Amino acid sequence: MSSTKTLLITPPMTQLNTPYPGTAYLCRYLRPKGYNLAQVDLGIELVHKIFSAQFLQTLFDRIDDNDEELSETATKVFQNRNRYIRTVESALAFMRGKQQTLANRINSRNFLPEGARFNVIDQLPSETFGEMSLADQAKFYTTLYLEDLAQFVNETASEHFECTRYAEKISATLPSFGPMKDQLESEPDSVTKLIIELFEQHLKKHQPSVVGLSVPFPGNLYAALICARHAKINYPEIQVIMGGGYVNTELRQLSDPDLFSYVDYVTLDDGEIPFERLIDTFDGKDVELCRTFHLVDGEVVYSGEKKNDQIEHDSSGWPDYDGLDMDLYLNTFDMANPMNRLWSDGRWNKLTIAHGCYWKRCTFCDVTLDYIGRYSEAPAEELCDRMEQVILQTGESGFHFVDEACPPALLKKLSLEIIKRGLQVTWWGNIRFEKAFTPDLAQLMAEAGCIAVSGGLEVAEERLLKLIKKGTGIKQTVQAVTSFKAAGIMVHAYLMYGFPTQTNKETIEALETVRQLFAQKLLDSAFWHRFSLTAHSPIYQNPAKYGLEVIKNKAKGFAFNDVNFREVDNTTDHSLFAEGLRSAVYNFMHGQCLDMDVREWFDFKVPGSKAKKTMVSDYKQQVFSDQSKMSDKMQLVWIGHGEIYFYDNYATFETTDVEVTIDEELGEWLSHLLDQLDPESMVTCADLRSFYHDHFPAETYDDFLNSEIWKILRKSGLLLLA
Repeated sequence: MSSTKTLLITPPMTQLNTPYPGTAYLCRYLRPKGYNLAQVDLGIELVHKIFSAQFLQTLFDRIDDNDEELSETATKVFQNRNRYIRTVESALAFMRGKQQTLANRINSRNFLPEGARFNVIDQLPSETFGEMSLADQAKFYTTLYLEDLAQFVNETASEHFECTRYAEKISATLPSFGPMKDQLESEPDSVTKLIIELFEQHLKKHQPSVVGLSVPFPGNLYAALICARHAKINYPEIQVIMGGGYVNTELRQLSDPDLFSYVDYVTLDDGEIPFERLIDTFDGKDVELCRTFHLVDGEVVYSGEKKNDQIEHDSSGWPDYDGLDMDLYLNTFDMANPMNRLWSDGRWNKLTIAHGCYWKRCTFCDVTLDYIGRYSEAPAEELCDRMEQVILQTGESGFHFVDEACPPALLKKLSLEIIKRGLQVTWWGNIRFEKAFTPDLAQLMAEAGCIAVSGGLEVAEERLLKLIKKGTGIKQTVQAVTSFKAAGIMVHAYLMYGFPTQTNKETIEALETVRQLFAQKLLDSAFWHRFSLTAHSPIYQNPAKYGLEVIKNKAKGFAFNDVNFREVDNTTDHSLFAEGLRSAVYNFMHGQCLDMDVREWFDFKVPGSKAKKTMVSDYKQQVFSDQSKMSDKMQLVWIGHGEIYFYDNYATFETTDVEVTIDEELGEWLSHLLDQLDPESMVTCADLRSFYHDHFPAETYDDFLNSEIWKILRKSGLLLLA
């Protein structure tokens, strides 16, 4: 048992609906080894402090006393201050899943005061609210209400505060530590003081000798360093360690010693081994540090890793939430994008089914980083064990697989194991749109609880897809999304514009492809991102190949990831397309303007699309024709709910949709066959052919495969899995 008491902190802000898993992963790895760890999500605690009658009353009183000048938006909130004070805590309770009877009052539009955010309602299709449940509608209104309040707090109490990030603008680009240091040493605003107050409460409660700060995003860095500064000033004996996703991508070339006035150690990549080594060091053990920056004689030094300093994924990648108050989290509802709702609504347990990316070739991606480049997976049986244990701990059966891209082969095994155990779970995650996701695999995933997938369609144009080494094209993407939608699985696409050498014509072709995908009801949502060059991508390693010239930044020593560049020969102004692309997808998601020429989304002249208007529908039809193809190695699994009933000299096969009469002997054979095709079986198509010939030597196997009963079986849940 370690004598070192460690407090792990997720600083403001991340998601509101579920804990970010960084500290929980560390707890799962280290606690069974005897390390003493507590964990805290300061972000969700801060939200409860801010969205409280006490804080709002203090804020409103200060504004009233000082007669502060407010914007029109903030003025509207201030004018309704008494209503906000009366309703804020009830609204927060409703979003926590409490006081659900408030839904009727909220939907009356007379209970909650309405600010500028409610203007979005006028932009929604008229039928939207007729399609929503009572609870969803109330949740949507309350989300707008909280966003109005958040904007008011941002304007009047702290320019850093947003609901899911804190001081992100300061941290977004920091080649040198100076601007951050200046901010840290300036007079704290009222929200920063709240962060310090919450942190101090936990220091007194847990009395740690080590504080670990998880910084997954730029919007966590400032708050993390505020906490670190407070610890160093008031508890200099506490060792402060910082790690997380932001650190792993931005601080790999760290050389500025000023950071170490606030923290003692900075760790890279998976934190389990570096953290374990540091605690062992504090316990007086003679061990070598791993993937850790620290200060020696005023200079930043880095202790790298040895051969065995990595752990396989079967020893990591799942959370221990003990110590986090799951009752505090809020379910917000973003109407604009269905995938955003999954991010913000529901208590999703985070789980990584495989470490890294099994593809890891995309030229725009940070494939040289450990969390992407090193691939390792856990067995499906072990993943299900983990899911069962997390459900017991949290009482929640929803899972978000936070992989870079869930491997189709592992998803097949995991789905079979979930079905085999009768495990009732709901899950979603990120995938690659590739042809391995057949209609049968998608149907299996849906039966195992999959409700949504997200994947990168990226530039959505064939030449550029080859240039980025995506490994898939438009046809393969259509094959995959068709499979998912046929299985009732929601699909979100990540899109990219402004890729090096991309022409106006290629941007238009991409938008036309996206239009057709929505028109064919193959996408539920999508979002366009502007291309950015990162220091850990293959493009940065060879910019000339992509027609780029890197613009060197003179400042250095701290963050280094996003890289400034210019295109040498391409004269396209990609920024001109931003608003048109955004508006088009927003309308497509709401089923609007799907027949409009894509050129009409832009107020400047652009070339027309040369794509065949039936391109996506043609590819879509090929998926269903290919579904009938069989190979001897395919595994047969029956997940259907049909029954076979026997009568005098004949039998019937019944499902909820159809009833068909068959020969009694065939019925007996099918009954015996279907009983064998459970998720544990390894019956192949070759075995099926042999079974059939053994029982019906005079019959033709091909005739059986072309028969009505075979077609019904395939539609009713007889899967062929590659």
